[in-house]
Formats: sequence, C-alpha cells, structure tokens
Amino acid sequence: MFLTKRHLDRRTFLKGVAGASIALPLLDAMIPALTAQSKTAAVGKLRMGFIYLPHGAVMDKWTPVGDGKNFKFSPILQPLEPFRDRLNIISGLANRAAESQGDGGGDHARSAPSFLSGVHPKRTEGEDLRAGITVDQLAAKKISQDTPLPSLELGTEDTGLVGVCDVGYSCAYMNSIAWRTEGAPLPMEINPRVVFERLFGDGSNAAERLQRKKEDRSILDSVTREAARLDKGLGQRDRNIVSEYLDNVREIERRIERAEKQSSENLVVPDTPIGVPDSFDEHAKLMFDLQALAYQSEITRVSTFMLARDLSQRTFPQIGVPEPHHTVSHHGNNPVQIGKLQKINTYHITLFAYFLEKLRSTPDGDGNLLDHTLIMYGSSMANPNEHNHSPLPMLLAGGANGRLQGGRHLKVPERTPLANLLLSIVDRTGLEMNALGDSTGRLDL
Repeated sequence: MFLTKRHLDRRTFLKGVAGASIALPLLDAMIPALTAQSKTAAVGKLRMGFIYLPHGAVMDKWTPVGDGKNFKFSPILQPLEPFRDRLNIISGLANRAAESQGDGGGDHARSAPSFLSGVHPKRTEGEDLRAGITVDQLAAKKISQDTPLPSLELGTEDTGLVGVCDVGYSCAYMNSIAWRTEGAPLPMEINPRVVFERLFGDGSNAAERLQRKKEDRSILDSVTREAARLDKGLGQRDRNIVSEYLDNVREIERRIERAEKQSSENLVVPDTPIGVPDSFDEHAKLMFDLQALAYQSEITRVSTFMLARDLSQRTFPQIGVPEPHHTVSHHGNNPVQIGKLQKINTYHITLFAYFLEKLRSTPDGDGNLLDHTLIMYGSSMANPNEHNHSPLPMLLAGGANGRLQGGRHLKVPERTPLANLLLSIVDRTGLEMNALGDSTGRLDL
C-alpha cells in the first residue's frame, strides 16, 4: 500500500516577501496518515470566547419559558433558535462582586472588572487598581500558550478614557474585561486594521506598513506563489479549505480598506481611528470575523470582546432607537423606553447569531469551529433601571470539544454566584482550581 498523502506541520505558514506570513487552518494534510495521532489531531483544539454587554437586559423578554430541554425561546433570544442544540441559557446567576459591599455607588465601574473574575474591585480614583485575574487569562495560560497570541482583546468603543468615570472609581475599571494580573487590565483594541495586522501583519516597521497601505497591496499578494505551490500537493478537500480561508482573509482586508476610505473621506470627528467603520453593524461583524479567523488559524484560542462599554452613549437609529444606550437603560419602567431597550438587546443578539453562524460554517478537524468552541455571552447587570446584578442575562454557546451538551435552559438556585459558572468554564480547559473569585461551588453543566 502506498501512502501519497502529504504531511504538513500544524504550525505551517505561507511566507512571502518582506516577512509577510499567513497561518493556515487545520487541514487533513496536517493529520499524520495511519498513525495513533490521527484521531486526536482531527478533533481540533478547544477555543474560548467571552462577550460582554453592559446595561443588562429586559429580563422578562430575555428569559425563556420552561426549563431543561423543554423551553421556548424568548423574544430577545429568538434569533438564536437555529443554534438551539449548541446553547445553554442560564437563569438565576448573580454577580455579587459587582454589588456595593459597602462602597456605595459605582455599579457600572464594578461590572466590567468583576464579569470574568468574580472579584469585587477596589474603590479608587488613582492608579492603585485592584481586581482579579480573569477567566480568559487563566484559560489562555492552559490552552493557548503554543499559539502566536495567547489571547485577543477586542472592543467597539473608545476604552482610553482616563480619570474618574463612576462615583469614586477610575475609568480604567470600565475600559477592559480582561485582567492579566490583579492590578493589570489588558487594553481592548477597537481598530480592525490594528487587529488584522496583529494577526496577519508582515512584521515590518510603521513606515513600511504605511507604504504598503499607500500601494494598496494585500498581504496575500506576497504569498500567492507559495500558496499555488502548496495547492499542488494537497487533496481536493484541503484545497477548498485553503481557498475559502484565504478568500475570507482577503475579504476582511477589503472591508477594512473600504472603511478606511470612508473614514478619510467623511471624517466628522478628527480623532476617529482610521480603520474603524462608520457603521456599528459593519464594525461588530468585522470584529467577529477576525475572532473566527484567529480561531481557525490558531493564531490564538482565546478572545474577549466588549460589544459596548458601560455608560455607552451609542445610539441605534438603524433599529429605531435614536437615544443613547445608557439613557434608554434607565427606562423608569416606561413601556416605550423598555421596548427600546428590548430592541437594543435583540439587535445585539442578532449580531451574536452572525458570529455563531460564522463559527458553524467554518470546518475544523472532524467538525466545525462552533463544535470546538465555548462562548460565554452576557452582562454583569440584570435590570439596569435598578442597577441590580441578579438574575443576570447569561448564556453559553458551542460544543467545547464535546465537553458541553446543548439545547437547555438551566435554572440555577436564585443568586448563585456568577463565579460558579466561571469555575465550571475553567474546568473545561483541564486547569484544576478549587475556587475562583467569590465562587461557592460549580455549576452542573
């Protein structure tokens, strides 16, 4: 029997001129033929994502009717129905670490840093920040240390605010949901161009990158010849995967270039970062696409994404909500304002559904990226009009490499700490921990 299958290393890159390189997705050719490694190589690696939404939700329009597998989707979550088998909607959680605990106001400032840590942040207006190491960074240390980037931190709104933002708390607390150490939050990048070059850049200096932009050359142009040479040695399935993958990379480049062109031609605010689309819809989808590409190429296996920051003043005229998000969240129990907040909640879920479809449609090993990913989506607030932190809008999506069953609405005891869920997520990485933040145990997932 002759084995003609070409074997590629999992960390194969297409290399071009000036140091340009593109990491490849998992291919059949990377799975050693007829070896004991074949089965494990085909499974793919676990990825994790954490998506943060401020200002809570209209909880009676978020919470499904029924529990277990016999539940009916709520109006806000309706866009996620096509992904039912990969969803776990969790009701009853409380982020007790975001509550006052004697520190008075500051619920918005406490919400972001406690979301993935379960740690009550220190009240301070200075640089002596104190919160907790977040679960994304714990996961990165376990499942993403052999990737070019251990983790990726993204946002859509300026997180460079300084000074005091909320009743005695530094703005730094609201600028990130990812903390590398107890005193070091990680910056969230909002510019798709910067993210793209971090993932697929050619490593040149700033002057060379500027020259490449002026010449309107795609990174892919410099690796075309090697891609063609690689293509000749691959099977048809691998050829299709590589072709679609490179098409996706080129499409994102094209959209970033278009956004830059629009920003430069229609610039309203002088300091708007080049590369950030004028359209929030386009911006959010670009960030989701970049995460999917980072997972697919295994440039990283862990990401965090702030769809919006606390006290967000973003408006949504495209869905009939011209008022700022934060203003709408303080609805005063006015049915009209509650309806507007529901529209915003549903719109964000629609964008999340876009991301899930992107993951589901991307082959990975013996399945797809959604099969091999665990995504946590939710907020640190419940009813924003009350600034309370229970019961939280929270869900998990993805199969987590077979470590998470789906199709369930899980009702946990009232005021179960959010940190219990975080500890259960850490378990999926294989990292052994007895406690995390203010956890009191684990959730049965």
